[in-house]
Amino acid sequence: MDRSQKSDLVDQLKTVFTETSVVVVTRNHGLSVDQSTDLRNKMRDAGAQFKVAKNRLALIALDGTKYKPIGDLLTGPTALATSSDPVAAAKVAVDFAKTNDKLEIVGGAMGDTVLDVEGIKALAALPSLDELRAKIVGLVQAPASKIARTVNEPGAQLARVFAAYGAKDAA
Repeated sequence: MDRSQKSDLVDQLKTVFTETSVVVVTRNHGLSVDQSTDLRNKMRDAGAQFKVAKNRLALIALDGTKYKPIGDLLTGPTALATSSDPVAAAKVAVDFAKTNDKLEIVGGAMGDTVLDVEGIKALAALPSLDELRAKIVGLVQAPASKIARTVNEPGAQLARVFAAYGAKDAA
C-alpha cells in the first residue's frame, strides 16, 4: 500500500468515525474468508459496516474524533464494526461472536462513552431503533383504536337490536 492509498484510507476512516454513533472493536483469531464474508453480509443487512484496518492507520484516523479513547483497544489483529444505529453493530457482532469463537469482542464506544465487553453486550441486548419505532407507533396507535371502538360500539349495539327485531317480525 503506497502513501496515497494510506492517506485515502485514513480519510475514509475519519469520515466513518465522524458519521457513526457506535464503534465496536473486535479481535479476529483466524476468521476464514467465508466467515468474514458472512459477518460482513450480516452487518450490511443490519445497516452496519465491518472493516479490517491497520491499527496504525486507524489510530491516525481516530485523532480529532470523539472516538479517540478507543485507540488503546487497537492492539493485535483488530477490526471495527460501525453503524449509525447505536445498537445494530453491537447486536450483530455479539450474535456472531456467540456462534464463532474466532471473533472476540474487545470493547468499543458510543459517542464519548467508552464501553468494555460487558457494555457492548448490554448495548446489544437493547432493542434496535426500528423495534423502538414500532413499539412507539403501537403505543400511540392503541389509544386511538380503543377510542374508535368505544365510539362505534353504541351504534353497533343498536344495529344488532334492530336486526333482532327484524328477524323476529320476519319469523
